[in-house]
Amino acid sequence: MSASDSGAVSPVPQHLRTVTPRLVVSDGAAAIAFYARAFGAEQIGDRFTGLAGELIHAEIRIGHSVVMITEDAVDGPVNSPERLGGKVTCVLSMYWADVDAAWERAVAAGAEVIYPLEDQFYGERGGRLRDPFGQQWMMSQHIEDVPAEEMARGLPAIMLAGSPRKRRPEPGPACPGRRRLR
Repeated sequence: MSASDSGAVSPVPQHLRTVTPRLVVSDGAAAIAFYARAFGAEQIGDRFTGLAGELIHAEIRIGHSVVMITEDAVDGPVNSPERLGGKVTCVLSMYWADVDAAWERAVAAGAEVIYPLEDQFYGERGGRLRDPFGQQWMMSQHIEDVPAEEMARGLPAIMLAGSPRKRRPEPGPACPGRRRLR
């Protein structure tokens, strides 16, 4: 017997998973349009807006995944990366069958390259982008299974060569307060 047959309501809507990211952006409509151009996102359902027209809730689907979108407010409890000086507390990871084509589409749509797309020692081809709203996206394609021992050997060489995590950030021109890695 299904939940609908018994009259019970499912605690998780059928199209969602237990954890679904919600991005906070400065301009919800522009973000949804960008995600459509950059990642092939489709809006699902209707947008829920406040009295002043601000986006309170919208959902987009990228591949098989749903991402929720909301706009920040000056006095609200959440802030977009733009309002936080470009800082993020979450990086979204996406896997693609053809990451090179997906990457080119996102960059052509206006995404900024943080780490270039390249083959990684851990068996993925990947890189990281920043969208015009300050959100960061890792774009990857699994290209080979690498044993843990081999990954452990590859890591020290990366660290000695200067890991991207050790680079010093500098202000970027895309948005006041945004930082770009050199």
